[in-house]
Amino acid sequence: MTETDSHAVAAPREIELKLDCAGPDLTALAAHPRLQGAEGSEPEHLVTTYYDTSAQDLRAAGLTLRVRAKGGRHIQTVKAGKGGVGLFDRAEWETEIAGETPDPAAWAETAAEKVLRKADAPLEKLFSTVVTRRVVPVEQGASRILVTLDEGRVESLAGAAPLCELELELAEGEAADLFALAQILAETVPLRLSATAKSARGFALVDGTGPSVVKAEPVELPEGASAGDVFRQVARACLRHLRLNETVFLASHAPEALHQMRVSLRRLRSALSLFAPMLEADPRAAGFGDEIKRVTEPFGHARNLDVFLGQTLPRLVKDRPDDADLDALRDLAETERAGAYDTMLAILESPQWRGLIIDFAGWVEAGAWAGQDSAAEDGAAFAARVLDRARERLKKRGRGLRKLDPHTRHRARIAAKKLRYGAEFFAELFPKKKARRRQDKFGAALSDLQDHLGTLNDLETARSMVESLGGPPMPGPDDASTLDLLAAAAAARSELLDVKPFWR
Repeated sequence: MTETDSHAVAAPREIELKLDCAGPDLTALAAHPRLQGAEGSEPEHLVTTYYDTSAQDLRAAGLTLRVRAKGGRHIQTVKAGKGGVGLFDRAEWETEIAGETPDPAAWAETAAEKVLRKADAPLEKLFSTVVTRRVVPVEQGASRILVTLDEGRVESLAGAAPLCELELELAEGEAADLFALAQILAETVPLRLSATAKSARGFALVDGTGPSVVKAEPVELPEGASAGDVFRQVARACLRHLRLNETVFLASHAPEALHQMRVSLRRLRSALSLFAPMLEADPRAAGFGDEIKRVTEPFGHARNLDVFLGQTLPRLVKDRPDDADLDALRDLAETERAGAYDTMLAILESPQWRGLIIDFAGWVEAGAWAGQDSAAEDGAAFAARVLDRARERLKKRGRGLRKLDPHTRHRARIAAKKLRYGAEFFAELFPKKKARRRQDKFGAALSDLQDHLGTLNDLETARSMVESLGGPPMPGPDDASTLDLLAAAAAARSELLDVKPFWR
């Protein structure tokens, strides 16, 4: 629980599934059979203005304050909750006010009150959304869902951007039905989980930034989190990391966006592995892990080609400036990469991929695993056991590291990666100062080990790639640089095992 929440009157929860689509798709969606025959609202023109202090104190606290003009009325709303992906479950305080200017009486006893009192600064208009909205109530399963179709734009002094969004809001019932309805609608038009609220789009305009590559963010965990709470937060963070970078990659084909997508998927699969003792009673867990691995296998080949063209080949050219074969090798690798990117894009644009991600997100929120006794276990106790096992696995797989063959060394690298991800996932469960100091030492030692093992793996991958492309032979596994890396990796492993576990 955040400090601001603890001083606010309990608010109604807004539970909605946000999905991205294009304008023409939204028009087509309006004609979907499931949205016909219901007493939907007439299209409304809505203007919503967002406010904050000049220092953006509300934004920093994970809050938004807005005033919406609707049919001659003005509704002031405070929402609490940072980020998200797909399912947005947020506290919401909503009050009708006399005019378009925010009313302090309406934010009293909300999460915004303490923040604004401390800031002691006037509110300023930051941006507005101007949309045409249609709302259609739909029965799905045992739930009543409000399907909202919004099309318009976000406006600020810095410029404007189009806005097209589908929201499925749970009026009553179960969150699982939101995802079931999303899958039905996605059979008609391409829908993707949204990782960006309207307010985030507005702030991007104010900041002068567009969609950009993002790294994994720390996983925020509630106080006293259960094992199930931790898993759900970890999975949400991985999905958000994936979707933000997927958006960038689809627009720009940026290699770094691809890299971060792969990181998010590795973290997601590691989470399924680390939480396996809790998930084992739910048969869908293993199925999701296998399917995600199968579908995304081509992503690895594309990334390996990026590394080869961006890092390995330039080093070869530097070492062999007169080797004419390297120009031909570059041409072959670029052709291969173009094909690998085409394969990736075909996967990302496929309904199977979009459906898999929506299905997985639905399972995270409302899967059978959540009802198991194991999900209710204390999160810190669960984490300590998981991290103990992961540390022991790395200890065993890394024995005699200097003499391990590449395949066995790769297994040690995977063990190190899972331990690092686990340490990051569970970090907030161990907030005491001593644990934080140990986390820093542990993380530094583990990062060194991963870096050395990763470089060794890149060399092996490059050797295989050069061979497959018919290029000149690279230095073998017994060259001086490889031996130095092995020595450094062995030393890093020893240093890591000397660090006291922060979870004990």
